[in-house]
Amino acid sequence: MDILDKKSAEVISFFTVLDEMLESIRFALKDRSSTLNGERYLTNRDVSQMLSVSIRCLQEWRDKRRRVISLYMLNI
Repeated sequence: MDILDKKSAEVISFFTVLDEMLESIRFALKDRSSTLNGERYLTNRDVSQMLSVSIRCLQEWRDKRRRVISLYMLNI
């Protein structure tokens, strides 16, 4: 039985696969939206892009209490 160290092909292969898995997880989580009780929550940027309005416009709607859409603040 051979001794495995950081230069062994098996160890190098294992860490290569591990790095690929980690990168896949990072990619999957990059654009993930928060969910709470099965509901999807969007960021200001997401909403402004969907509605084709500026982030400033969204802020004005909140300031003037125009409840065009439901708004929640999540401190996660």
